[in-house]
Amino acid sequence: MGPALPCRCTCALCRCAGVYIPHVLTAMPLDRAVVIAPPPALFHSRGGLAGDAARNRLALSAWQARVKGAGRETRGFSRLLSLTLPMIRTRGMAGPGPARAARSVVALLCFLVSCAALVESRGGGGSRHDVDHGSGGTGSRGRGRGIGGGGGGGSGGDGGSSPASPPPPSSQLRPCDFENERLYRAYLVIQQFRSAVSCDPMDVTRSWSGTDLCGYKGFYCERPPNETDRTIASVDFNGYMLRADSLQGFVNSLPDLALFHANSNDFGGAVPALAALPFLYELDLSNNRLAPATFPTDVLALTNATFIDIRFNSFYGELPAGVFCRFPRVQAIFVNNNQFSGSLPDNIGQSPVNYLSLANNRFTGEIPKSIARNAGTLLEVLFLNNSLSGCLPYELGLLAKATVIDAGTNRLTGTIPASFACLRKVEQLNLADNLLYGEVPDALCRLAFSHLKNLTLSDNYFTSLGSCCWDLIKEGRLNVDRNCIQWAPNQRSHEECARFLRKPKTCPVNNYVPCRSKYHSSSEPADAVTELDAAAEYKYKTYSALHP
Repeated sequence: MGPALPCRCTCALCRCAGVYIPHVLTAMPLDRAVVIAPPPALFHSRGGLAGDAARNRLALSAWQARVKGAGRETRGFSRLLSLTLPMIRTRGMAGPGPARAARSVVALLCFLVSCAALVESRGGGGSRHDVDHGSGGTGSRGRGRGIGGGGGGGSGGDGGSSPASPPPPSSQLRPCDFENERLYRAYLVIQQFRSAVSCDPMDVTRSWSGTDLCGYKGFYCERPPNETDRTIASVDFNGYMLRADSLQGFVNSLPDLALFHANSNDFGGAVPALAALPFLYELDLSNNRLAPATFPTDVLALTNATFIDIRFNSFYGELPAGVFCRFPRVQAIFVNNNQFSGSLPDNIGQSPVNYLSLANNRFTGEIPKSIARNAGTLLEVLFLNNSLSGCLPYELGLLAKATVIDAGTNRLTGTIPASFACLRKVEQLNLADNLLYGEVPDALCRLAFSHLKNLTLSDNYFTSLGSCCWDLIKEGRLNVDRNCIQWAPNQRSHEECARFLRKPKTCPVNNYVPCRSKYHSSSEPADAVTELDAAAEYKYKTYSALHP
């Protein structure tokens, strides 16, 4: 819709007047424009404007009526004409001087009328097109803006005022509606992620509306370090069973996030970019359907991480050495139930980790001897159900603080090192389903008198037991089924044992007990009570991690 435009007419009428008289082009599309030209009678009566005064007045009245009836696009012109028409005095005007003056006045009048139309169209006045489509007003009392005192639609409306703007809907919340700018930005991120959630069986996302983000289910607020404004600091979706094709654009768009837990959901795609999250120290992406990939390098960027859990996914390839050297504050690393393969990094002992689960993967090779460096920190370690081989390392017996050591279901061989007698805090020791042989040390069985709850040595090739071990079998705390021990129940056949024992044995036998001065005996009742009390309240985090 074009604006009202004055056009310079070159018709005989205008040339007769000696001026270019602007006609009125209404604010409509050009194919529907209305041209309101001055009547020829104004110029072609006898003696020009000094001719028949009555006829001139009649012509002027007719022109004014046309202007008034031109529709909404000329609203307010009548008042303008009422101010300018009295300037034309037709009675008693004769001669060329007055005629020229009259022509100038008429030209000025037409110019002012055209300008008024232009101003009205640019100032928001409606057009006939607007009225037809209901955009300028309704009925004969439409509201709108007009020139002068006229209304914007219908037959005048009720003035030039416009209605007050309604409050914005919840989908159009503004920054000022929130506690601070950080929460507003987080709101936008959450709403975008909400639209990407395709399944929500627990109706979690219903609460994700309004300005109280700290009340959204699964979201928690705190103040970042050295800041006064609260923001989203934690997201805990554990067990919500939400489904979304990707976490990209959600987790990495919450810059103040410190914890993200999403165990047992149905999130797909790659691990989101995490390098821009300086405060993130707990990451749990376990039991999802993340895209198969090697160990996510973005996780290695979390140098403040204390908890890393990516179990029950489809990650594959070798475990990078950075897992054990990039996290100086890490307490738990759970990578079990993936498809990792290859050898374990030699720097495994460089990590200060307390809980390490490598179970249910495809790792091969030996358990690195550097694990002895974890003696002061490692509390639980699971090598369970891999394809680890080589000799059972002497260094495992140096993990003085370990309560859980599980290397079951591998291909480890050799005898049980004497260092295992130093595992004075171990409660769960599983070496079942390997290729171990020789004698089960009496010193190892003595550990069970105070705190060892479960010693599993089944499915190996042990040939004898220490005297204390027989008592544990009777109590049900030692399982030596399917070995080669004479007089013990449920053992392998003689032929199977002979076939294995004929094979060459290459693992060294180390009888040195590094903790002999602290050798445990049954005469330590005080320590035993302390250990039992601690065990009564202890939960095995690594064994819990073997469940989704």
